[in-house]
Amino acid sequence: MTTTTFRLGLGALALTALAACQPPVPDSGAGVGFGDYTQYQRQREAQLSGQAASSLPPASAVSSETLEPTGAGTTAVTPLNGGTVDAGSEIAAETRAVLGGAGAGGTAPLDASPSNPPPVAVNSAGLSAENDFSAVGEQRSIADDKALIAQNRAAYTQVQPEALPTRTDTGPNIVAYALQTSHAPGQSQYRRTSLPGAEGRYQRACAAYPSPDLAQTEFLKAGGPERDRKGVDPDGDGFACSWDPRPFRKAAGG
Repeated sequence: MTTTTFRLGLGALALTALAACQPPVPDSGAGVGFGDYTQYQRQREAQLSGQAASSLPPASAVSSETLEPTGAGTTAVTPLNGGTVDAGSEIAAETRAVLGGAGAGGTAPLDASPSNPPPVAVNSAGLSAENDFSAVGEQRSIADDKALIAQNRAAYTQVQPEALPTRTDTGPNIVAYALQTSHAPGQSQYRRTSLPGAEGRYQRACAAYPSPDLAQTEFLKAGGPERDRKGVDPDGDGFACSWDPRPFRKAAGG
């Protein structure tokens, strides 16, 4: 036996002794590296699903807890103005009041009994039912309707016609003057003398009147249309300050 062979034999013997001294690893049968990974994943998902289902209440679960006074699991609240308010007792009292009759604000809860009368129909359009014979017949009789008509007629006030007022102004009437003429504005009918500054005089004279109707009235009072003392009719058509007789003619059907 050579030295090399002897050394190899001692090494193998030492390794065998060390393996015999180590404790055996127990086979848990679960976990990665100790079995099939797919089987391990299914087992783990089943465990997690079971834990989640057991920790959550069912969807239709209703708590059976009741509101009890302080000392049975509720909390006493101290208001700002001092003293102690039993929060549980107050909430329970309000709940019993609502269920028993009057609400917290003093109003009675809605009664959904089938024996309730039908709701009153409201006309959403807001129209009067006076023209509906059926609706009026349900509200009042024919005698009541006749009395109402007589009452309304008694409240009427009839205004008697009066005589037309008498015209007190005896001055020129521009409406009558418009109907007496037939020529268009701008057509010269009367002789006028052209003087220097006639245009400026015309502008200043017409600016003194608030309307052409008043200018025409004053023009006729001052001797027009034959005479034009104030220079308001420089073209000689008989119409002062752009006064137009055509609207009056049209109103009269001319």
